[in-house]
Amino acid sequence: MNNIINKMEFSHGFTRGLPIAIGYIPISFTFGLMAVSGGLPVWMAVLISITNVTSAGQFAGTNLIINGAGCLEISLTTFIINLRYIIMSLSLTQRLEKGLPILKRMIIAFGITDEVFSVASVEKGTLSYPFLLGLITGPIIGWTGGTLLGAIISSSLPEAFSGAMGIALYAAFIAIMLPQAKSSKAVIVIVLVAAAITCMFKYIPLLANISSGFRIIIATVSAAGIGALLYPVCDTGETS
Repeated sequence: MNNIINKMEFSHGFTRGLPIAIGYIPISFTFGLMAVSGGLPVWMAVLISITNVTSAGQFAGTNLIINGAGCLEISLTTFIINLRYIIMSLSLTQRLEKGLPILKRMIIAFGITDEVFSVASVEKGTLSYPFLLGLITGPIIGWTGGTLLGAIISSSLPEAFSGAMGIALYAAFIAIMLPQAKSSKAVIVIVLVAAAITCMFKYIPLLANISSGFRIIIATVSAAGIGALLYPVCDTGETS
């Protein structure tokens, strides 16, 4: 009986995560193109995706790898960008079934993304392990599969065309940010602040020698801090 219930809950979670999986394919496809066109082998691009399952953090970290950044710089950058996942995971622990072993908690935490967290948050009642496992399975497959597809296609393209596909990275970020910016004044301000800080690193001689990784760290922390001071309450009325 328990096996039947577990299979039903897994199936329900997988169904709920299927739209996320489909939505991840274009973005992860872009990541595969970017990684391989930047000089990484196909297997490494896929390995990065299957062990990270992130968007902005993965793009930024891989870009630093391509540019030859140091381990500390890469680690700090990805840690700061992905810091929100810690808060999301802690929030979901309040609704997990009691007595869930630490190993199962770690498996679920690995698959938490912005979209997975949103779906899990609106689910009624206690969140069971089979449901959450089903919920994260589709997105992980979609993200990794899209990366593999993009990496394989990029590796078969002419070198000049493959290098030009790097512009897709910027298109992906714009596609991610525009819907949020349209509905939130806070997001617009934070993005503009981050852009202004980034421009300072580009055009002020004293700051020009700072590496790209630490530029991201400083811009992210500064923009987030300014956003928290200016907008302690989000546009929707929820505390930030």
